[in-house]
Amino acid sequence: MQSLDELERENEALRNRISTLSAAALRVSTSLDVNTVLNEIVESGCTLTGADYAAIMAVDKAGQIQEFAFSGTTEADLMQLLAWEDATRFFNHLLQLPKPVRVPDLSDHIRQLGYATNPIPSKTLLGIELRHRNEHIGVFFLSSKAGAPAFTQADEEMLVLFGSQAAAAVANARKHRDEQRARADLETLVDTSPIGVAVFDAHSGLPVSFNQEVRRILDIVREPGYDDEQLMKSLTWQRASGQEVRGSSLVQELRNPETLRTEEMVLSGPNGRRVTILVNATPIRSATGEVESLVATVQDLEPLEEIERSRAEFLGMVSHELRAPLTSIKGSTATVLGDPSTLAPAEMLQFFRIIDEQADHMRVLISDLLDAGRMATGTLSVAPEPADVAGLVDRARNTFLSGGGRHTLHIDLAADLPPVMADSQRIIQVLNNLVANAARHSPEASPIRVSAVREGVHVAVSVSDKGRGVPADRLPHLFQKYAGDDQDRSGGYGLGLAICKGLVEAHGGRIRAESGGAGQGTRFTFTLPAVEAAGAGAPGSLDPARPDSPQPGQEKYRILVLDDDPQTLRYVRDTLSKAGYQPLVTGDPRELPRLVTNERPQLVLLDLALPGTDGIALMEQVPELAEVPVIFISGYGRDETIARAFEVGAADYIVKPFSPTELTARVRAALRKQARPETFRLGELAIHYHQRRVTVADRPVRLTATEYGLLRLLSVNAGQVVTYDTILDKVWSGKETADLTVLRAFVKKLRRKLGDNATRPTCIFTEHGVGYRLGALDDAPGYAESE
Repeated sequence: MQSLDELERENEALRNRISTLSAAALRVSTSLDVNTVLNEIVESGCTLTGADYAAIMAVDKAGQIQEFAFSGTTEADLMQLLAWEDATRFFNHLLQLPKPVRVPDLSDHIRQLGYATNPIPSKTLLGIELRHRNEHIGVFFLSSKAGAPAFTQADEEMLVLFGSQAAAAVANARKHRDEQRARADLETLVDTSPIGVAVFDAHSGLPVSFNQEVRRILDIVREPGYDDEQLMKSLTWQRASGQEVRGSSLVQELRNPETLRTEEMVLSGPNGRRVTILVNATPIRSATGEVESLVATVQDLEPLEEIERSRAEFLGMVSHELRAPLTSIKGSTATVLGDPSTLAPAEMLQFFRIIDEQADHMRVLISDLLDAGRMATGTLSVAPEPADVAGLVDRARNTFLSGGGRHTLHIDLAADLPPVMADSQRIIQVLNNLVANAARHSPEASPIRVSAVREGVHVAVSVSDKGRGVPADRLPHLFQKYAGDDQDRSGGYGLGLAICKGLVEAHGGRIRAESGGAGQGTRFTFTLPAVEAAGAGAPGSLDPARPDSPQPGQEKYRILVLDDDPQTLRYVRDTLSKAGYQPLVTGDPRELPRLVTNERPQLVLLDLALPGTDGIALMEQVPELAEVPVIFISGYGRDETIARAFEVGAADYIVKPFSPTELTARVRAALRKQARPETFRLGELAIHYHQRRVTVADRPVRLTATEYGLLRLLSVNAGQVVTYDTILDKVWSGKETADLTVLRAFVKKLRRKLGDNATRPTCIFTEHGVGYRLGALDDAPGYAESE
């Protein structure tokens, strides 16, 4: 029987444990930052049980590690643990704890699990599952050094009680983080919307918030020095009825009806400028029905008016250009028919020549207009076949000189140019437009240079002049139809360069313009797919094979198409089938990972805008897309969108509508570029892809699956920097959790196996703060690394 003193001591110990537990529970609940909560949990766990080490691994709904925190572990211990080959299996074992577990001898327990080595310096282990409202949050485990007493039943009970509080704290912190992210995403979406959004206080009529588009519109009419409140009070709104409303009185008027829909207003500011806008307004009411605020959307009508002006300019241009040859034809026929007896045969023949020339002039104009229409509807077709670049350039040169061209043409073609896939007549049309364009904008004494060089799997053809040049702000608009006030610069009655762009892109190429500015001349460059891919190159280069439309008896290339538009899916499927490919189509983005994994397509055609997501997000979120070329198909042709697509790894980008010829040409080019050699070599390093084997100086190197995946990713991007985020996404995604610390540990181990010196590397180079790259030929010796 226990004495009174013993009972008192037990009660005091129990009170202390309860007090310590309460303090720990309060400690982990004071913050809503996930990382802070996790660190507080591991520190409190050590305090509660006297453990030397603590770790928590929080998982997402799919069971993948999302966050983790350690306590008591040195950086050296952590690096050793993360580099352990069985680390992933051991962590997964801990994640699946069905009930609390107490292990008195951790080394013996690890041997029983079948692991050969044990890098964990602990003697004992205590672990529990963290659950909150039947949701698996993760695992929490404690361990102690050799010589420390084993964990007791009381320690386990204490940890279970604390674990329930810890799980609730993690769940609350995650919920808060998700709400903050959703709020930030919504605010970003509203703030960057191309439609203006403004919120006004219904009582004062003063602004509460404006997004960027509203501020842009207001800045047009803003007087310097006016803040938002001053500006709102000085504005004049002319409504569709003709009524003029001053300042914030408009808000008072708009708060009475339920909604205002698509009313055109003219906004006048204190600086005397005016803006025509389209306004929608909705009053926001409280629970009692009182109007508290007013939300208005505003659209600047200037772009629509610009489109209308462009259309009027186009009609005026067409009528003017048609009227000129018609006037010449009418005048010539009237003279011949009026009194032919007074005309000498030579004079009559001259009138007939004028009629013939002007008829040809009209035919060219009408042909350009028809081509422009076909581009807009996606029906501009080409029939490419192998063609010699020199022959195409020579025919264009003859056309220019026989047409009366007075400029000297300098032809500079590289000696090793391969044939190109081209519709000869169409590419000659492109060259004729570019050469004629150069001739119009350079002095007769100035030569025009036509050159061609190899660019990867394409041939780049350039037409350069030394004429008046193009201002930098005009370069992005040269290929637009009927582009502004400088239409003659476009060649072909404002259509020439736009048609060149359409024809080149229909071949699967690209066209660009460069100029140093006024008086510096202009160079137009377009690319065409080469018939044969590049031959074997220097060490460290990839020697692509030549994939093309499969021949009879060959396996068809599988191409996965993801688009939520059934008409586009059917159009693309039929086009690919006729070209000899095997299309796989789906409209559900959720099917993408499964189809890529199971069907193993050689190429993916991906729509940009999809229900619930977009193609760029899928490129970043679906690791299965890392090993397959992706071509975006989209109705969005903005340069920023296209640049973003290429930044996330797109192989190409096709703007809707597109012709069957353009689609198949782009697919062929992407497949040709994607082809991989059987072996990659860099110095003494050799990667035999088909055998998944690596050698250094013919000596086999044993790599784990993760190490091989890391090396392969660097090799297929040899000479280019692969960012930390890209490596983590491509190598670790879907398999295990990793961060920059884990990545550095693997790179260090990989370097050691390859015999690469981190201080004077010849193979794997660190681009500090960015990522890693597999060395290129021009890497200077002695480049020092610190990682």
